[in-house]
Amino acid sequence: MSDTTTLAKPRNRRPSWVRRHSPPYWLSLVGGGWMLAFFLIPLVSGLIVSLETGNPLTGYHLTWNWSIYKQLFVHSDIPYTTFFLRSLYYGAATTILSILISYPMAYYIAFKVRDRWKSPLLFLVLLSFFVSFVIRTDMWSFILSNQGIVITALRKLHLVGKNFHILGTSNAVIGGDVYNNLAFMVLPIYVALERIDGRILEAARDLYANGRQVFLKVVLPLSRAGIFAGVLLVFITTVGDPVVSSLLGGVGTYTIGQAIQDSYLTNQQFNVAAALSTALMVVLGIIMFIYAKVFGTQNIENLV
Repeated sequence: MSDTTTLAKPRNRRPSWVRRHSPPYWLSLVGGGWMLAFFLIPLVSGLIVSLETGNPLTGYHLTWNWSIYKQLFVHSDIPYTTFFLRSLYYGAATTILSILISYPMAYYIAFKVRDRWKSPLLFLVLLSFFVSFVIRTDMWSFILSNQGIVITALRKLHLVGKNFHILGTSNAVIGGDVYNNLAFMVLPIYVALERIDGRILEAARDLYANGRQVFLKVVLPLSRAGIFAGVLLVFITTVGDPVVSSLLGGVGTYTIGQAIQDSYLTNQQFNVAAALSTALMVVLGIIMFIYAKVFGTQNIENLV
């Protein structure tokens, strides 16, 4: 009897189609769950509440009242459309000014400062975040008041007249928004600039590019990801904010964020507040979708 034994050769099992293609979907569950819990569900809930009718005494009931949107933005005595456009203007102005201020700051920290000083300077950028958003905004109302140090100094220098004021104007609201959101623009731009390989800049100079050409042709395009992320953070945060316009603004600076807050907390018109919130989220979603398509979503992926 032969001692030889035949060993079964292991079969070469290829992973199934599901096993080969499922990992990306499993990995996206965290992000998808986050979007579902904190964006889609609140959006749908707000839409349902906006379609209810009633009052705080008798309660609200779902009647699928789609005409509320037409009533608010077309036939209402309250100019909600004006509040909407004003909020978009404040958001756009704040975003543009934040870019103009933040880019030189981030560029200086990324390229002109020694490594040991970068962390302290970034800490100074974030230092204001150690104080409550409401408190640091309220402090500006004292600084910019008619008896504050800014107006008093300008009057003593005879640079402004006696009737000059800052509080209650659009400039005060935009300035407060820029101050409160500056770090949201500086940090993404800094991260994008910090990732630029210095050898690329040296190669551009070796090809006889001057400083202006190096910045416009190399540095600025490679930092688009930071600008893209900063615009998303600053614009979305500013448009719906009711705090800055309440503390630093006046009657002529009333925004959609204040209208939503007053409708919900003061007037207890929950369907009106939900309708305004839903309309704001839809408009912001459309604007950001168009912006991402034009600017390129791959820019924000470069920061991940």
